[in-house]
Amino acid sequence: MTSDGRQRLRVAIVDDEDLARAVVREYLAELPDVEIVAECANGFEAVKAVAELRPDLLLLDVQMPKLNGFEVLDLVGRDVAVIFVTAFDRYALRAFEVHAVDYLLKPFSAERLAAAIARARERAGRGDKIPVQALAETARTGQGFTGRILVRDGPRVHVIAVASIDYVQAQDDYVCFRCAGKDYLKEQTLADVEASLDPARFVRIHRSYLLNLDRLARVELDARENRIAILTDGGRLPVSRAGYARLSAILGE
Repeated sequence: MTSDGRQRLRVAIVDDEDLARAVVREYLAELPDVEIVAECANGFEAVKAVAELRPDLLLLDVQMPKLNGFEVLDLVGRDVAVIFVTAFDRYALRAFEVHAVDYLLKPFSAERLAAAIARARERAGRGDKIPVQALAETARTGQGFTGRILVRDGPRVHVIAVASIDYVQAQDDYVCFRCAGKDYLKEQTLADVEASLDPARFVRIHRSYLLNLDRLARVELDARENRIAILTDGGRLPVSRAGYARLSAILGE
């Protein structure tokens, strides 16, 4: 609590540039109702900080090595206030216009940061929830299909190349990415995964399965006349009638 009884706003600064973090830290020092709980030099540190420290607000850069800002949003796994601090308005402007989340374009003044913090505090006071996943999806619109999948395992992050995925299976509120004999669970819908992957490479063969076409060896009929996809490693997946139609259309059968 501050001297006037207000709850302190717990903030994490995420930027790969030391100088940029120092500037933000200096500006925040002038705000008595703000507490810096973490400074992160990359996206992996940010994901760990959110999981362990649960800050109220992320001041998040977009362009960073290892994980960019949108990928951090994919992984934080909860509603958290986010202000992008970036030199690249082409990534953030549309997302914030749609979701009414603030953004700061570098270089910015202490007054501009203070106004953004006040806006975040007002939002928190009203109990508004910021749709982090929707923000990340909107911000990526137009950026093309994803080349990698990020799966959080506690404070750790698995980075999975899309080309290494055998198939994706829906499991209740999760999806399971099958890669080289290992399974990786992520809280996401199969429809969201499907929308992020190149449809020329990944086909919904069943309501519960997305298949990497590079892993398909052939399609057979079982004893009950059900179609089964036989994978190059010998695995077997069900193929629905609609799924077979999609396969035939892509494979030209």
